[in-house]
Amino acid sequence: MTAKIGNKNVAQHRGKKERQEIRKTNIAREAVRQAEARAKYRNLAKGQAQRQAAAAPAA
Repeated sequence: MTAKIGNKNVAQHRGKKERQEIRKTNIAREAVRQAEARAKYRNLAKGQAQRQAAAAPAA
């Protein structure tokens, strides 16, 4: 009987350093996405996002 693999890192032979690099890139990627979303809605008043989205296709 073969040994049961209970960890994706074990199954894919990921080392500690590689996992840290993946984590850092994921955090950086998410920070970029959040910054883009914040910039998109930064100067809008509450409730303006829906009206702007509705007006954009017509314009």
